[in-house]
Formats: sequence, structure tokens, C-alpha cells
Amino acid sequence: MIIGIGTDIVEVKRIAKAAEEYGDRFMNRIFTINEKEYCEQHQPTKMLHYAARFAYKEAFSKAIGTGITKGFQFKDCGLKNLLSGQPVADLSGVIAERWGSYKIHISLSHTDEYAVAMVVVEDLS
Repeated sequence: MIIGIGTDIVEVKRIAKAAEEYGDRFMNRIFTINEKEYCEQHQPTKMLHYAARFAYKEAFSKAIGTGITKGFQFKDCGLKNLLSGQPVADLSGVIAERWGSYKIHISLSHTDEYAVAMVVVEDLS
């Protein structure tokens, strides 16, 4: 049964500007260590990958019905890629406790200017 669907689109330059303006404070609050390592390996297009991950976090928050509210920790809804390149949720903290048993379907895409994510949360029980 589908529990929720969320989608988000982000301007890549918006994430690049926030990273430049706020530096590590922004990057460490939003992205996990694994996400940062993945994105940094993709020079010179790393900001496309950061933007896609940011869009995923926003889409995930919409799919679970909370949006970005107080108590929602961006880093708790991490993202990793399988060897095939498929993106999969890497949940932790309170989000993992509440949503870890659900199937999370993720689709990401980007152009030079925009990144988009779609998340579907499914209860398999």
C-alpha cells in the first residue's frame, strides 16, 4: 500500500550558493558523510549531485507527510547508491525508527540547472 508520494525540484545554483555562503555549517547540517564523499568524487559536477540529494530530502519529507518541520533532521534521511547506481534510502535516527521498515522508492534526475527527486513510501506488510 502506498503511504505517501513526494516530489521536489531544486535549482542547482541555489545549493551552490548556500554551500559557498554558509560553507561547512550548511553542508554538515544537510548531508551525511557518505553523501559528501559521493558528491565530492564527481568533480566538476558535484553540485548537481548535492542538489539531487537535497531534492530527495525535501521529497522524502513530503512523502512522509511532515514536510520540513522542527525535529526533521536532513541528515537522518540520507541517500546512498548501489553499485548499479540505483539510489536507496540510508535512514538513521528518529526517521529510521519510524520509517525504516517501509520500502522507499527513489528517482533522481538533473540537468545543468535543476535537480528533481520523486519519493514513494510503500508499506509492504
